[in-house]
Amino acid sequence: MKVSARNQLSGTVSEILEGAVNDEVILSLDTGENLVTVVTKNSVKTLGLVVGKKAIAIIKAPWVVLASPDCGLNFSARNQFVGKIDNVNLGAVNSSVSLTSEKGLALTAMVTNDSVNELSLKPGDTVLALVKASSVILATQK
Repeated sequence: MKVSARNQLSGTVSEILEGAVNDEVILSLDTGENLVTVVTKNSVKTLGLVVGKKAIAIIKAPWVVLASPDCGLNFSARNQFVGKIDNVNLGAVNSSVSLTSEKGLALTAMVTNDSVNELSLKPGDTVLALVKASSVILATQK
């Protein structure tokens, strides 16, 4: 599969919680972490999602929000991964920040250079990566 999104996470559907319009699909990632997603009931049906089915979670880098783990705030984002920054690649306006969670999940975030400076982001720093459940796209093999 070739898509432009930098974060493509493989896993297995471990639970589906049905809602009126949307379903919550929990994906057990290959790293052992869980990723909560919210997709339409129609998408669950179209993708043939059932417990035990393999799926790929696609998360665009701008949808990954970074925060300091000791910022003193609680976040509503269902997916929160603590990890260490591997690389900060500064661009003209934005920077890509690569990190690896405590369990080995690799994620890339795209943040403004101002955010890099304000958070003093540098390799080796511990950071909290936040991903809203509604910011995850699911894909399955045909």
